[in-house]
Amino acid sequence: MPGDDRQAGTRHPAMTAPPEHAVVHETHIGVVFLLGDRAYKLKKPVNLGFLDFSTVARRRAACHREVELNRRLAPGAYLGVAAVTDGEGDPTDYLVVMRRMPERRRLATLVEAGEDVTAVIDRIARMIAAFHASADRGPAISAEGDRDAVRRRWRDNIEQVRPLGVLDAGQLAEIEQLTMSFLAGRGPLFARRLAEQRVVDGHGDLLADDIFCLDDGPQVLDCLEFDDRLRWLDGLDDIAFLAMDLERLGAPALAHRLLDRYAEFAGDPSPSSLRHHYLAYRAFVRAKVECLRDCEGSVDAAHSYAQLALHHLRAGRPRLVLVGGLPGTGKSTLAGLLADELGAVLLSSDRLRKELAGRSPDEDAASDYLTGIYSPEYSERTYAELLRRAEELLAEGETVVLDASWVRAADRARATAVATRVRSDLLALRCTAPPELAAQRLRARHGAVSDADPRIAAAMSADIDPWPQAGEVSTTGAPQDTLARARKVLDEG
Repeated sequence: MPGDDRQAGTRHPAMTAPPEHAVVHETHIGVVFLLGDRAYKLKKPVNLGFLDFSTVARRRAACHREVELNRRLAPGAYLGVAAVTDGEGDPTDYLVVMRRMPERRRLATLVEAGEDVTAVIDRIARMIAAFHASADRGPAISAEGDRDAVRRRWRDNIEQVRPLGVLDAGQLAEIEQLTMSFLAGRGPLFARRLAEQRVVDGHGDLLADDIFCLDDGPQVLDCLEFDDRLRWLDGLDDIAFLAMDLERLGAPALAHRLLDRYAEFAGDPSPSSLRHHYLAYRAFVRAKVECLRDCEGSVDAAHSYAQLALHHLRAGRPRLVLVGGLPGTGKSTLAGLLADELGAVLLSSDRLRKELAGRSPDEDAASDYLTGIYSPEYSERTYAELLRRAEELLAEGETVVLDASWVRAADRARATAVATRVRSDLLALRCTAPPELAAQRLRARHGAVSDADPRIAAAMSADIDPWPQAGEVSTTGAPQDTLARARKVLDEG
């Protein structure tokens, strides 16, 4: 208990026979002594600005705080605080007393050895989700997880790294640009995370080296105790640290599983862009640590972490994808396949048009060209609503695929304005097919949402505005072949 400097406890039931050898580990802030089945952590009398262990009283308080916080996730590991006394029995310093963990049961060791830790990953995901569910929350804690706080942490880290000259300047500039662009366009996403109370007093330093996989469950050690604000973060940010570390260890499938299981157990269907953002942030934090170290291999490690951060920032960019073309060119088929491939939200102008008219999607609403619900006024209303919904989704971090003909340049210009406002990439595909194939497809339709026929398609072809910005995709052949061609166009765009 806090304030109790006695050492107590029995041997952990999951431990094997205690090791006999003694080991000493030293860092810039402390020394760990491994003796028998115990570990003793001594804090150095240092003041580094972000932590102050300069007096005995501060070190005693820090020891108690470490035990209190770490018992949340490792109650069987942290035994208490012991006093170091002089010859007269007066305390001169204090130690955190822990059970000694078996080195061979480190999660990092098991992953690197190629052992099957799937069940362990599932258990950790459930454990951290439950931990976050009961963690402290409040206005002060939430303030450290809002968009401005996340942006400030990114900027602080970048500015600490920049003058060191370790990372490539171009690489660092791209990391900064992608980060700030994502944050600038995602205000509603971060506001929703706060409203859902996703920001908690978490662990703050989840690393595979500090998790021990014992028979009676994982023991998660060494949370951040020297600065509460570093533990006040979005739960997804917290678990992303461990996912990033698993990627570093060469286990991306385990990282993906950890995040998927956490989302399931925490009831947190966050967009993939936010996952990528926090994975990138955690990788960049480790890149900064390596930049600040002065030892062999640290430069290579810093570059590796920075490249991992850049990978996730690129992968996490929300995108607005326009899939257009004349009736019968296969645009709706491609749009559906592409949305599945990208994990995107699919919005269809044909469905929305009938929704706005109060009609069911399969109800026949055929009419002459530019009349009925296909009049210019109704089309204007349809595209305006299509883009309004797309903008809301993009601001929430989703990638959106818009299935529409996009024959009018004015509608495309409005789509460009939407993408610009929410700092999202705009990609455009124009589907093409030989006229006879398109006409054959239209005649073969039954119960389709679209009401277009070959006569309407011919009239539209005479009205279409030039679209030089779009990548052209031929839809002849199998749908999967068309999808492959579309992905190639997008990747090269």
